[in-house]
Amino acid sequence: MTHDLRMLPAAVVAWGAAAWLVTAGSVAALAVVAAGIALAMVAARFAPVRAVALVGVCLAAVAASCAWRLAVVEHSPLTDLAREHRLATMDVEVVRDARSFSHQGRDAAVVEVRVRRVVTAAQDVRVRDRATAFVDGSPSDLVVGRRLVVVGRLSPSEASEEAAVIDVLRRGPADRAAWWWEASERVREGVRRAVSHLSDEPRALVPALVDGDDTRITVEIEEDFRRSGLTHLMAVSGTNLTIVLAVVMLLARSAGLRRRGLWVAGALSIVAFVLLARPDPSVVRAAAMGAVGVAALGFGSRGGVRALCWAVIGLLFLDPWLSRTPGFVLSAVATGGILLLAPLLTRRLERWMPRWCALAIAVPVAAQLACTPAIAALSGEVSLVAVFANLLAGPAVAPATVAGLAGGLLAVAWAPLGQAFGWLAGLCASWILTVGHRAAAMEAASLEWQAPWQVLLVVVPVATWLVVRLSSRPAVFVGLALGLVIGIWRPPQTGWPPAGWVMVSCDVGQGDATVLPVAAGEAVVVDTGGEDAPVDRCLTSLGVRTIRLLVLTHGHADHVDGWRGAVAGRRVDQVVVGPSGGPQVPGAARRVASAGESFVLGETGAEVLWPPAHAVEGDDPNAVSLVLRATVRGVHLLLGGDVGEEAQRRLLRSGVDVTADVLKVPHHGSADQDDRFLTEVGASVATISAGVDNDYGHPAASLLTRLRERDARWWRTDVDGDIAVVVRDGRLVVVTR
Repeated sequence: MTHDLRMLPAAVVAWGAAAWLVTAGSVAALAVVAAGIALAMVAARFAPVRAVALVGVCLAAVAASCAWRLAVVEHSPLTDLAREHRLATMDVEVVRDARSFSHQGRDAAVVEVRVRRVVTAAQDVRVRDRATAFVDGSPSDLVVGRRLVVVGRLSPSEASEEAAVIDVLRRGPADRAAWWWEASERVREGVRRAVSHLSDEPRALVPALVDGDDTRITVEIEEDFRRSGLTHLMAVSGTNLTIVLAVVMLLARSAGLRRRGLWVAGALSIVAFVLLARPDPSVVRAAAMGAVGVAALGFGSRGGVRALCWAVIGLLFLDPWLSRTPGFVLSAVATGGILLLAPLLTRRLERWMPRWCALAIAVPVAAQLACTPAIAALSGEVSLVAVFANLLAGPAVAPATVAGLAGGLLAVAWAPLGQAFGWLAGLCASWILTVGHRAAAMEAASLEWQAPWQVLLVVVPVATWLVVRLSSRPAVFVGLALGLVIGIWRPPQTGWPPAGWVMVSCDVGQGDATVLPVAAGEAVVVDTGGEDAPVDRCLTSLGVRTIRLLVLTHGHADHVDGWRGAVAGRRVDQVVVGPSGGPQVPGAARRVASAGESFVLGETGAEVLWPPAHAVEGDDPNAVSLVLRATVRGVHLLLGGDVGEEAQRRLLRSGVDVTADVLKVPHHGSADQDDRFLTEVGASVATISAGVDNDYGHPAASLLTRLRERDARWWRTDVDGDIAVVVRDGRLVVVTR
């Protein structure tokens, strides 16, 4: 094993260098090339450190690749034209399928291309540079390998591997690609046809499992799979290729092929897989990791470790930008964990259980332990149900993938036969979806990691040592596993309200009710939902006995009809309503508020940002909904009422400060939101008040996508219940119940 681990330092150093150099420029890369060569030459002269020469060689090779690629982009004519924002006619080749999105209510698509020729009024040059193009509409013909002519405005790209960004003004028809690309597109379309008769979620998941086509995956599936640790199933991974290779090898062996024939069959399978799933960086990485898995099967885990190190170095040489992609990080780390830890854990577990069962447990445990620091660094969360979810979902992955691929191939020839296999793939996908949704719904499915992720570099090895030591003791191992399951299923309550809370979004169904603390037993209540009982329950659980200020943002029933439940048994000092009015609360002063007013009550201060004073009762109630910017113990909260896109734009034009740490998303998370408004608010935490299975589709998938693009984490009352935003050790934490 020592001999095999000698490659590990070279792989780690090459990886770190590539991650830095792709943003440092070609000059820095050339300096690292010289340093790597010097290190190799010096180390080669001295026997005690001769192994360091390998590190120098690998470092120099990867740095040379970075220098060459960066220099090509930096000195490209296309880069110069982009700096000048020139209008050009370009001959481009699609290198990644177009992906549709919605921008300001219009359909558009983004597609990665390779520019082969660029023509302007002053020059006509041939290039081979990568670029990102934005196209109006939802084009279905922009798939990998096809070429077309576009006219567009060039601008500089923020990505160091690209020469330009193209805003396409006009485009010609796409020519047919090479036969192998067209064949792969027919198979991908066959997979979609094979599952076209299934319900929405299986119809979306099967193509993602087979060839990485995730265009129909909903935000709900993405979030539940992320929370349950099954995200890797929706992207092409080494697992997908290993499954396909295993089936091909089995069929080839049954046909009488041996040794060289098997290697040829395996190599052709890898090539076909890359063509089918597209040569994206993630697919190339998956192909390499799948090849590592084959190496491990042929030469054992030691040979697999050596193959993994060479694969990492080779991939970084071919594409240094892989070093910074989450998929590459997680895939390489998980593969390493499986190769190094799974055999040891399997040997200890099989002392008291069948080998197949030991393997089924050891592989996901090893992968999860290895990936935990990286996952915490990338997402700020650690899934507690990932091992259990993968154990349950794992057996269905292979049949879903194989049946889906077979269905796609057969659907090319005869659709009904393909749909029979598609039905089987959908059945397996439905089980995976059930596991993902149920696991994500558990109260303690994931743990928000507040400490620096580097702490896990100490915690995880200790946890790994304990898992390995205890794995040979069945009573203790099973007892701890059952205890963890019970803790996830019914976690201990932390008490309510949590200490340090600054805002609570109450679960009042399809409505709104928000509570801000003033003092012990006192609060500001913004809206009351549509029914009495839910808001009464929420306020009682928070210990609110006095409502210092009741704000009713607008007169719609889902915001005001629960007022009796809010005031029942409580003193109400004052009621503030917007221009659209609201109920008259007996015994409480009532007034209409408008922009510019402010108040301070105990720990809570707030300013009314919207609507302007000239708004009248006859206006659209949503458009004149009160918008508050509150501050509680230094935390800025924007409560958006039900204002829509147009009102949000008018609010921004008024020049008021809308920046906030926390956003109560307007209008229950509907799609009627302005992109610039969400950007200007810049909240890191968002709460969405919506009812379970509501008829409005709230929250909209497009809204959740926009929040994710702005690195905002969100919580939903329909999924999470009451949502408390808490200040803990100077950081914002969200606690739900």
